Amino acid sequence: MPATALPPSGESPLTDLKTCDARGMLEVHRAFRKGFDEAIGLIDGVSSGDTAHADVVAQQLMLMSTTLHAHHESEDEHLWDMLDQRAPSCAAHVGRMKAQHAQMVVHLEALNRALPAWRASASATDAAPLRAALQGVSESLATHLPDEEANIVPVIEQVVTKKEIDWFAEHGRNSTPKGQGWYMLGAIISAQPGGGRDWVKQNLPAPGRLAWRLVGAPRYAKYRAALEGRSS
Repeated sequence: MPATALPPSGESPLTDLKTCDARGMLEVHRAFRKGFDEAIGLIDGVSSGDTAHADVVAQQLMLMSTTLHAHHESEDEHLWDMLDQRAPSCAAHVGRMKAQHAQMVVHLEALNRALPAWRASASATDAAPLRAALQGVSESLATHLPDEEANIVPVIEQVVTKKEIDWFAEHGRNSTPKGQGWYMLGAIISAQPGGGRDWVKQNLPAPGRLAWRLVGAPRYAKYRAALEGRSS
């Protein structure tokens, strides 16, 4: 049964006045959707026994798993309490988000358990539990992300401050595994409409755009070529 949108509280109804811009959450969600939806295809593109290729794909899967877990962890530890206090009549939505996160953890833990064996062997036998875990993550995201975007993000933009929403963005950046910042940025950019060209102009300052063009984009292109098993 589809969720019914609720106002944050009788004392503080939603208005047209925003306290922050939470579009960044939707932009990161696009990267998670794309990253997990393509994951099984990346695994299937690894030839049996090609552990060098499997290692690159495993790195990508671990990047997606780690950053998704960190994204949800920040919400579990900070966002839900804010909404409980500031938008109490959204308790049903918040409770549903917590339950969906708990189910996601089950699939992410299964992914993390299955990954090392396949990474070491690149065998179809070891790929089976990994594929099942990834299917679980994708199906959970297909339920959770639209629900959160429809019923939580509008409330965030009414009751969370710019400083607070900026903390979540910084937490996400700090949670990216060392040495993989360009890869995560590339995943976010490539998941945006039109391949992210407008996103880069709107979200990166001039020095950042130059660094992306000269350093980040070539590295990401080479990384994608390795992921897909083709020459860069």
